[in-house]
Amino acid sequence: MAGPKNTADFEDLLPVMANKLGGDGLIRELCNGFSLLMDRDKKVITFESLKNSSAILGLQDLSDDELKNMVREGDLDGDGALNQMEFCVLMFRLSPELMEESEACLEHALEKEFGK
Repeated sequence: MAGPKNTADFEDLLPVMANKLGGDGLIRELCNGFSLLMDRDKKVITFESLKNSSAILGLQDLSDDELKNMVREGDLDGDGALNQMEFCVLMFRLSPELMEESEACLEHALEKEFGK
């Protein structure tokens, strides 16, 4: 049984972007993405601003509940919106391959630092 279209067709492009752009370039692109999706007056991503921009992301088929869940999942401070840091953290959390690479780099750095 196939999952919903938006889940089944998800393609994680963050690792590809990271490889092409490097760390600084990836962060720059995430910041650009945040600016594109944010509410211009509030300077955060709200459900409304995400819904208004969903077609840009190819998310026009997502329901209101799914969009609200995306905001809720990334909302670390509980204010009902995503600031730039929360958005970047959410993008990394949604990218399993990038998370694995980050964990491997962290483990390597810890081994190097503490000799374990």
